Amino acid sequence: MAETDQTTGAQTTGAPVVKIKKYANRRLYNTATSSYVTLENLCQMVKDGQDFLVEDAKSGEDITRGVLAQIIFEEESKGGQQLLPIGFLRRLISFYGDSLQTLVPSYLEISMTSFQRNQDQMRQYMAESFGEMFPFRSIEEMGRQNMQMFQRAMTMFNPFVAGADGDKAAGTGDKPGEPVEVDVLKKQMEELRKQVEALARTKG
Repeated sequence: MAETDQTTGAQTTGAPVVKIKKYANRRLYNTATSSYVTLENLCQMVKDGQDFLVEDAKSGEDITRGVLAQIIFEEESKGGQQLLPIGFLRRLISFYGDSLQTLVPSYLEISMTSFQRNQDQMRQYMAESFGEMFPFRSIEEMGRQNMQMFQRAMTMFNPFVAGADGDKAAGTGDKPGEPVEVDVLKKQMEELRKQVEALARTKG
């Protein structure tokens, strides 16, 4: 049964971390199965919730981050439905060397963890209400809540970041990281349904 990593929010199988060695010829070796693997194999391991660590075979350096980034690059280059919008990539690049650079990883991790925790609800509402249609308003609301959660986290580390006004703007939830409430999502989905129906009547 899959478990949730408390640090990243990712779904894991609970199995031990697999060590992957990368050699000078760029070949990847899975020490658990004693066989060579490809980036596609590692991509599937991520989807299956199998955690792994990639080490340089010569220096022993942890190069997991670079390999994961390479997997993303390969997936984005396949010509299918890309996950990373150009605007997002441009903004992300602009933060390199910026004074806020150190805060970006934490924000992205918090946002993705929150989305991961709510994905089952999102899938259910999408299937029940719209089939293949995408609940934009719900996703936008999740984004706003992620930002509120991030602001609260930053306030904990630096009380001067936000005063009384900042605390008020940080959100209405009682606890940081509080998941999206079911009734709130249902209300948003119902509002979007009404908008779609009104648009259909107008076109008719």
